[in-house]
Amino acid sequence: MTAHDSPPSAEQRVLLNGEERLTRAASLLELVSGYAQTPLSDDGRPADGSALGIAVAVDGAVAPRGRWALTPVRDGAVVEILTAKKGG
Repeated sequence: MTAHDSPPSAEQRVLLNGEERLTRAASLLELVSGYAQTPLSDDGRPADGSALGIAVAVDGAVAPRGRWALTPVRDGAVVEILTAKKGG
């Protein structure tokens, strides 16, 4: 099962990278998948085997990639998605 196979959930309000957003993502995996515009496997890795280069914190705590599928997105959550970029 991937992030795109989950049934729709109720819309909730989150603060994503400092911006208030409405989302139907039930899990952090679904939220990250939508943000990255990349289908993800349950382990948080891109379904196509490519590198993702993303770290996530929820309410100030790092969310381990292997737990994204098990981490619910709660109304009012503060989510920071950090993306690694090449160059300087």
